[in-house]
Amino acid sequence: MRPLQSDEQLPLDLLLLADPDENVVEGYVQKGQCYIYEEQGEVIGEYVLLPTHPGTIELINVAVAENCQGRGIGKQLVLHAVQTAKEQGYSIIEVGTGNSGIGQLHLYQRCGFRITGIDTDFFVRNYSEPIMENGMQCCDMIRLSQVL
Repeated sequence: MRPLQSDEQLPLDLLLLADPDENVVEGYVQKGQCYIYEEQGEVIGEYVLLPTHPGTIELINVAVAENCQGRGIGKQLVLHAVQTAKEQGYSIIEVGTGNSGIGQLHLYQRCGFRITGIDTDFFVRNYSEPIMENGMQCCDMIRLSQVL
């Protein structure tokens, strides 16, 4: 795993797996740092760290190529993000995920995150098209955090 260099192309196909709005993605990627996971020269995973408040950083847009899911790469990405945030001197790492993202909620909690709040109707307010996942509409953002 390594930071994406400024002269490298964004792994937009992966970024859009986790967030379907290209304009939103490009906005926060410019403000944060994208990290990539490669196998045999191919980018198959990524995440973004975005500073939000003094001492706090947010983990956003964690994605693994669909044909590589189920191999523990997502957990490696999350744990790498936590370690990177610690090394950069942050005291809190936060993450938000949709109410319909059952697998994501499980993963984040297995990696030490605790649920700290719910932003009701976040995805309804901020996305023009409904987001469907696991057979239901993604409406609310579940907020989780971890003290580093």
